This record gives sequence, structure tokens and C-alpha cells, in this order.
Amino acid sequence: MDLLVVALTFGTVFLVELPDKTFIATLVLSTRFRPLLVWLGVGIAFALQTAIAVGLGQAVSLLPVTWVRIGAAVLFLVGAFLLLREARNADSEEAATEAEFAARADKAAGSGQAGRRSALTAVLTSFLVLFAAEWGDLSQLLILSLAAKYDEPLSVFAGALAGLLAVSGLAVLLGRWLLARIQLATLHYIGGGMCLLLAGLTLAELLT
Repeated sequence: MDLLVVALTFGTVFLVELPDKTFIATLVLSTRFRPLLVWLGVGIAFALQTAIAVGLGQAVSLLPVTWVRIGAAVLFLVGAFLLLREARNADSEEAATEAEFAARADKAAGSGQAGRRSALTAVLTSFLVLFAAEWGDLSQLLILSLAAKYDEPLSVFAGALAGLLAVSGLAVLLGRWLLARIQLATLHYIGGGMCLLLAGLTLAELLT
């Protein structure tokens, strides 16, 4: 396992996911179920989606190296564009995003009071909501790109999953406190900057 790749993947995923809907969704779920059960459910969803993204990245890595690097650079640039484009309205749309995930959580859990719902319901609801929210998400595409670029599947998987679990853990424990003190727009700009840096490094590798 390459610890440098683990650290790079962790940092990338953490910075990209922190302002993402994943954080909001986990925060909303933790208001309806026990936080530990929410974290367990979303963690299972993250593990499955990360494994799929890494597997696809491994398949892509079989292509010629130049093509892989060009594709990775393009995806990093797309990620930067999306994050920077969404930064302007991120804070104003926060309430609407919370309402959307609250409705999804209630629909997935079914009727009844949250306190009466079983632990299995809490884990399953958290899994379903996050799995649907994250499918084809920017972070999944970035994980695929990193797996293809570095050809270190275990390192990318470990770093990506750790980053996702860290973000969801912060959402469960300190979500409301963080949102009151850090603007989502700022986090979008930081994540976009990270994607631009990765794109630049990948393009530099093409020229050397």
C-alpha cells in the first residue's frame, strides 16, 4: 500500500465531499435516527460505492497511459468547474437541500415516530438515501480517476473510504455547528482548487 496515494486520495475526497450534499444528507439523517446507526449505514454505502469506483478505475487503467492521464485530467477539470459553479448558490440552497433529504429519509423509513424505528431501519434508510445520493456523484468519478491514474487500488480505496467516513462523521457529530461557522461556498472554492491542482499535476505528467 502506497501511503502517499492514501494521503492524496483522502485529502481530495475529504475536500470535495465536505461541501457536498453527502454532508447535508448525513446531517439530516442524524436528526431522525441515532447518529452511530446513521454513520454505520452511510459507511456501508460509501464502502460499496468506493469499491465500484475503484474497480472501474482499475479497468480504465488497462488503457494506454496517455489516454488514462488525459481522461483523469479532464475529470479533475470537470470537478473543479462543477464545484466552482455551484459555490455562488451553495449557502442559499442549503435549506432546500436539507428539506429534500428530510423528505427522502422519511419516505425510505416509512411511517412512525423516529424513536420507535428499529436499528435495522435506521441503518437501511441511511444506506439507501446515501447510496442513491452518491451514485454517479463527483466524488465517485474522482475516485475512479485516482484509481486509474495511480494503479494502486487498495491505497485509493483506503484513502477514499477514510475521507468519506471522516466527512460523514463530522456531519453526525458537528454538522450544525460547522454549518453555522463555515460557509459552504468557501468549501466549494477549496475543493475546486484541489481539483485544479490535480488537473495541473496530471497535465504536467503528460509533458514530461
